Amino acid sequence: MSERSREQPPKRIEIAVGSSNPSKVGAVEMAAEAYLPNVVVLPADVESGVPDQPWGDEQTAAGAEMRARAAIQALGTEIGIGVESGVAEGPNGRLLAVSWAAAIDQHGRLGIGASERFPLPAQVAERLRNGNEELGEVIDELLPNTAGRARLVGAVNVVTGSRRDRLDLLTIAVIHALADMIEPWRTG
Repeated sequence: MSERSREQPPKRIEIAVGSSNPSKVGAVEMAAEAYLPNVVVLPADVESGVPDQPWGDEQTAAGAEMRARAAIQALGTEIGIGVESGVAEGPNGRLLAVSWAAAIDQHGRLGIGASERFPLPAQVAERLRNGNEELGEVIDELLPNTAGRARLVGAVNVVTGSRRDRLDLLTIAVIHALADMIEPWRTG
């Protein structure tokens, strides 16, 4: 029997993602495969504990962490990951779209990560500051030629003229959260 035939396949690692949103689940699948072999991602519809339109980095990151904790508890997996998007005030009076992810394992080790942020058009920022509305709804209503795209493929797709998409941004946030939790720099 060869050495290769005696090798055991890597243990299957189950990750619960605190959402059934296809972009969030897809981002976790892509990011997890970059770090872990034999991963299965399981969606769990859980609450974020924050408003539908989180405001600021602290509230948005807290929503991601609450989703991660609720997901791992709901499904009993090895890892729970939460992803949350919101808006935050930025330099020069700009309002920025932000995305945060949190990863937690069964031992309570927590990692947190963010993606790049991007400025929102002035008329969108004004509406968000003056009301209790969600970003996707406001973009789809105010910006020309969106036809529901913001809620489907993300605000970043609309704002960048289809040069970026929500899956890209969320994957970056999850990669950063997993790196913070796993600390791959320790072993390479």
